[in-house]
Amino acid sequence: MNADLEEQEDELVALQSIFDSEEFVRNESKSAGEIRVSAELPAGFTVVLREGETVRQYEISFLPPLLLNFELPENYPSSSPPSFTLTCSWLTHTQLSALAAQLTDLYQASGGTVVLFSWAQFLREDALKFLNIHNLLELPSDQHNSQDTQSAALCEPKILADGQNASTSDWSRQSNLTSHHSKVSQNAFDSGPNIDVRETEQAFQTSEFKDDYQNDLFSGADKSKCERGQEDKNEDGLSVPGSLDPLDQPGQGATSPAPCPRETPQNKEHRPSGLTPSQSLLSQILIFDADQKQKVFANTVFDCSVCFMSLLGSECVQLLDCGHIFCQACLAEFCKVQIKEGTVRGVTCPQADCTASPTPAQVRSLVGEELFSRYDRLLLQSTLDSMSDVMYCPRRSCGSAVILEKSSSAALCSVCGFAFCVKCRKTYHGTEECATMKPPRAIKKDVNEDHANLPMSYEGLKALIDDYNSGSKERRRLLENRYGHRVALATAEECLNDQWLATNSKSCPHCFTKIEKTGGCDVMTCSRCRQTFCWICLSGLSSVHFCKPKS
Repeated sequence: MNADLEEQEDELVALQSIFDSEEFVRNESKSAGEIRVSAELPAGFTVVLREGETVRQYEISFLPPLLLNFELPENYPSSSPPSFTLTCSWLTHTQLSALAAQLTDLYQASGGTVVLFSWAQFLREDALKFLNIHNLLELPSDQHNSQDTQSAALCEPKILADGQNASTSDWSRQSNLTSHHSKVSQNAFDSGPNIDVRETEQAFQTSEFKDDYQNDLFSGADKSKCERGQEDKNEDGLSVPGSLDPLDQPGQGATSPAPCPRETPQNKEHRPSGLTPSQSLLSQILIFDADQKQKVFANTVFDCSVCFMSLLGSECVQLLDCGHIFCQACLAEFCKVQIKEGTVRGVTCPQADCTASPTPAQVRSLVGEELFSRYDRLLLQSTLDSMSDVMYCPRRSCGSAVILEKSSSAALCSVCGFAFCVKCRKTYHGTEECATMKPPRAIKKDVNEDHANLPMSYEGLKALIDDYNSGSKERRRLLENRYGHRVALATAEECLNDQWLATNSKSCPHCFTKIEKTGGCDVMTCSRCRQTFCWICLSGLSSVHFCKPKS
């Protein structure tokens, strides 16, 4: 007896030194604990969910762990195996029962030695192979579960009929299965331990699948008794017996049908709105896989492609689209410069010839809320500018985005109600042609007829404005008295600007921003909407555009 207790203590101490605190938790008050075992997955392992004609397929690297809760009896390991509970969110009841039976066989083959580490090693390295799961885990669909439950219900009268002629011990074993606290007797595994394969409260948090295993054994009134018996369940949640019924053949692989999920208040509380149990399980698997990948990334050393320093992944950022890795400091400074300069389309991967962009969440964490707000606003504006059927309200007090109709030259701002012409961006003028630039004399003339008219030529207007801007107070006062007060001079300056723009610039065909060409070829890129066009004909570019005459 003392030798068994010493071996138990040595084994538990060894497990504490082998596993970290997330993998092994010891119950100090008794010889018990919990081991979390993550099954090793081969490269390219895929999880699949089929729903009718829709197939969701994802490549993953991690699956949620199997939970092995154990308690060591006083005569372990010499003559008795551990009592244990095996829990997993993505395995069926049949598969869990097969694993439990294999753990029992491993103890029997050990010859009375400690087996907890061997069990954990088997679950990690060989559990999937034992269940004939290799590179594909197919989750049972909800329709599959429903059909499986109906098939089980049709078979139940036959099971009960056979039970009436069974021996007393067989009937006793079957009766024990109706209890939520029952355990499979040693006869169920041919002199195996007391095993309770169940879904614990923790499994409720890991997955929304709650298997109604009583549906595999009872029908009619027996089912209603089981449902009423839910009030008697213990604090650990639903306890499911691990029976090796002749109908349950172990090792059927991941495609084995799972019993129909039970709808409980806890299911409804934890399940995301609008998701079926199968979709929720798939979501839980993908979230766990992403979390584990992030942990591995955070503990790995990478070289920043900008400063070439070696840093832990916790201090780096990996762009999802291209996979390039940079340290947070370098990428943050790069993004901040682009946002401050207003070139939000330049917030891309710093790697040469790479057009991938960081996600909005990554940009937010790098630049902070204030700059991210500017980035978000400019990115929306840039996106609207790149749309050929969107322009802005010409009113300076409004400036809201307006969606254009292809068959109409008029546009109506939904915010301020201003109707304007799409071509000239002035008040809508119906079928009349857009007004061209008129000479300064016709644009505005001072009300007082004694004032002189503004010069007609561009050079005269320019000389007048330069004289006014560079003159003394007396000179400005003289010009104001001659040509009118500030209204006439402001009109002259505005007309001068319009003439310069008409002579030296063209409008972007996408966002109508005025663009000046200072040199180079005729392929232009708008600095506002980033669209490319031909400077000569103001049309979009194609591979044969410059082969055409007049292009």
